[in-house]
Amino acid sequence: MARHVIEGCLTALVTPFKGDRVDFEALARLVDWQIENGIDGLVAVGTTGESATLDVDEHVAVIAATVRAARGRVPVIAGAGGNATSEALQLTKAAEDAGADALLHVTPYYNRPSQEGLFRHFQAIARATKLPVVLYNVPSRTACDLLTETVVRLCDEPNIIAIKDATGNLVRGGELIAKVGQRLTVLSGDDGTAFPLYAIGSRGVISVVSNVAPREMSEMWDAVQAGDWPRARALHYKLRQLNQLLFAEPSPAPAKAALALLGRCSTDVRLPLVAASQGVADQLRAELHAQGML
Repeated sequence: MARHVIEGCLTALVTPFKGDRVDFEALARLVDWQIENGIDGLVAVGTTGESATLDVDEHVAVIAATVRAARGRVPVIAGAGGNATSEALQLTKAAEDAGADALLHVTPYYNRPSQEGLFRHFQAIARATKLPVVLYNVPSRTACDLLTETVVRLCDEPNIIAIKDATGNLVRGGELIAKVGQRLTVLSGDDGTAFPLYAIGSRGVISVVSNVAPREMSEMWDAVQAGDWPRARALHYKLRQLNQLLFAEPSPAPAKAALALLGRCSTDVRLPLVAASQGVADQLRAELHAQGML
């Protein structure tokens, strides 16, 4: 089986709410806006999509709505992870049925499995689906670290095609690219490491910043593809302050605050998350003005 290709700038899309309900109309508009601004793919119901506070029916409905809105223009990668393998398999099947093009599977959180447990978890998922699978390592959130040697073992599963490296550690990212970069697509999962990882062989980013600045994040990748490293570097530094502000408080509250300023969706998030503070919202307003986005 040939490896599928998922690369470039993919947006870890927020899930807009209206009060406590999913705002499907705003979601469809966000999808169109993202694609019109050059995004290469969309991740539905990842961490930024507030997967932790959506129930299963909502989770699947958001995937299906994103697929419908995308209309095949870009791939839709469905967040389908769980900390029980049985749950992850159920979400995998539901994401398949909803029309997703690929799956994003985070390391099981809280129960801190061994490397052998992680290997068997991802192997079971890969063997239960025909869809491409993107591994997701974000130890700062999960208290679980998928080590490079385990990723090497998982390369033997033909539909495991990529890994989202959200360690924020360039040494780890370089190690991954050196050891599996010819077999898997290594994607940055941390906006601050996107440009540095491009320089050493990463093939894309799953981005939070592109929720707010899809054109600029897309252009950074396009510049790399064109060999225009000065342009890519300039965009990296241009977006540095916005990136910091979007993580100044628990994500995705700052991203939704920025999107609200742009008239794209409400600031609403679900408890235990709370909306961004007025201080962060004011800083975002100033930065968006400085960027010419407002």
